[in-house]
Amino acid sequence: MMRIGLTGGIGSGKSTVARMLADRGAVVVDADQIARDLVEPGGAALAELVTEFGPRILQADGSLSRAELASMAFSDPRATGRLNAIMHPMIRAEAERRLAADPVAPVVVYDMPLLVETGQQDLVDLVVVVDVPEDVQISRAVGGRGLDDADVQRRMSVQASRADRLAAADVVIDNEGGIEATEEQVGALWARVSVSPPSTTVER
Repeated sequence: MMRIGLTGGIGSGKSTVARMLADRGAVVVDADQIARDLVEPGGAALAELVTEFGPRILQADGSLSRAELASMAFSDPRATGRLNAIMHPMIRAEAERRLAADPVAPVVVYDMPLLVETGQQDLVDLVVVVDVPEDVQISRAVGGRGLDDADVQRRMSVQASRADRLAAADVVIDNEGGIEATEEQVGALWARVSVSPPSTTVER
């Protein structure tokens, strides 16, 4: 089994690349989906979050108010650290379980926005970074996701820098151009990982 760690900053197009790999036959383990599962009613993380941040983060039906949690957890770095201390170990443990769950899958992609920030590169054989310039990140996140500039800047500030992501990359997908250019790069990556051991030569 080849395990790919796929990461990129907000607005980079990482999810698009993940879909392209899935279309080629990869099994995708989505860290964001794991996080959503963990905070569902009865999920492993919800009770700990309530203990840490209080019952205000719950809606009337007992489900998580994501907006309320975000307003509290991202209010200062210490609160963010408390949130991360709860969520990141649980996400990693569940990701490890899912990465090992299908031993016959030829390629498994761990789609993890904070792969570099949380030091989870050791879970994978190859780190693939989807890269665009920071001004493109902002314009795409504002235009495509309905976020405002301040929110995008806040999210970028808690992610690894572009330079740090590129330094951790074994393969770089340049997603600044059109969809055809991205498809070509993903196709080249797929040809490598589906037939041969990973190379650690950075491609740009």
